[in-house]
Amino acid sequence: MISIEEIQALLRSTENFRVERTVSTTNMDKFCEAICAFSNDLPDSRQKGYLLIGAYDDGRLSGLKVDDALLKRISGIRSDGNILPLPVMTVERVEFPDGDLLVAEVSPSLLPPVRYRGRVFVRIGPRRDIASEAEERILTERRMAYMATFDATPCLGATLDDLNLEYIRNEYLPSVVTPEVLADDKRDIKEQLASVRLYDRIHGCPTYAALILFGKNPRYYLPGAYVQFVRFAGKTIGGEVLNEKRFQGPLFQLLPALESFVSDAIITQRPVAVSLFREKTVINYPNNALRELMMNACMHRDYQSNMPIRLYQFDDHIEIMNAGGLYGEARPENFPNVNDYRNPIIAEAMKEMKYVNMFNQGIRRVQDMLLDNGNKEAVFDVSKLTAFEVTVPSTVDVTQDVPQDVTQGDTQGDTQDDTQGNALDMWIEEQIRTNPKITTEELARTSKKGLATIKRHIAKLTHIKYVGSGYSGHWEIVENDAEA
Repeated sequence: MISIEEIQALLRSTENFRVERTVSTTNMDKFCEAICAFSNDLPDSRQKGYLLIGAYDDGRLSGLKVDDALLKRISGIRSDGNILPLPVMTVERVEFPDGDLLVAEVSPSLLPPVRYRGRVFVRIGPRRDIASEAEERILTERRMAYMATFDATPCLGATLDDLNLEYIRNEYLPSVVTPEVLADDKRDIKEQLASVRLYDRIHGCPTYAALILFGKNPRYYLPGAYVQFVRFAGKTIGGEVLNEKRFQGPLFQLLPALESFVSDAIITQRPVAVSLFREKTVINYPNNALRELMMNACMHRDYQSNMPIRLYQFDDHIEIMNAGGLYGEARPENFPNVNDYRNPIIAEAMKEMKYVNMFNQGIRRVQDMLLDNGNKEAVFDVSKLTAFEVTVPSTVDVTQDVPQDVTQGDTQGDTQDDTQGNALDMWIEEQIRTNPKITTEELARTSKKGLATIKRHIAKLTHIKYVGSGYSGHWEIVENDAEA
């Protein structure tokens, strides 16, 4: 709140665009119009305006005694709904020997134009008036300029000591500014950071983007800025927790740590026999697909939320959820063809650090990589209004359906003679012609034969081949081979 000395200076000064003096205590329209005009701050001074009740135009006090009823009446102007958007103001009683003064301090609105009962009031020097069309347009354009994304807003209370300036100077700035320009730049670090939107000159503090990207402890200001990994036993969240890990810190440290963890602890590969003499390496998830999804989660999440990014692994799938649903131009009906950036400064920095490309190709690339690896496509849930979730299926166990050469005998004791064997061969071929995606288990169950018997007979039918892997594969009958 304003000091006594500043109030006395305002009383002595001539009335200007920041000050209005009045002795009236009942003219509510006059008070509301003054507060509306101060909120609009047409000169863009970014200074607070003052309504002084209990003073004449020449600065003399009227001898007013400010009681609680008057204080409540003036304070109620803020939230009575007549001034929209709601003004930012404080009201205080100041006592002088010659009488009291009621001081209403009004801050310039970040969302002009502000209207009182539908009309826009502004200060033209010492005079209050209704804004013209051109003046209202100026205020509207200023509103658009003020509507910065969250990552561009100042983190009040933070200082340069909260940032890893060594990394910024030695690594980040050289990656976004050419060496020649950087060598000639003699400005201090505040100005350099401000040029890449990591520092707010007006408030004298780093932006939230700076804390998220390069802060020493981002969670001090943003409690939800971390990644939570949990490995559950089974296929649901009710399973036993097998492993838990938390990734936190600035993105320049968190992203490489997360990248290494996904590659080393989540991605697995193993050899699987697909025939007597052939093996195939099966990878549960393509590494680059999971990397892409996690980078997108870090880039697009709502950092104002206290919810962390969730990376949950189950036996047959992975779930990734981050706070914040679709943003801006992205809608359920146009996703994923249209994208927008909730955190454009963070997105730009991640691009400069080579973690994302910002070409709107991420989701299509993820789906292609999953299909190439034998996974089903990822499922994106955009129905949650406050969160974004993707489910990534693991690869199917190829040993379930791919026929293998079997050397051991039928576990159920197959004693069919050659005639019976030929009949079974013909029956298997007919079943495959009818349903090329039928599995060996289904053939065994329908024929009431042992699984080993079915596999052994299929192995003899050299003109029948299995194409693909797992549930995504199918049988093909090569007619030429059959006729030979």
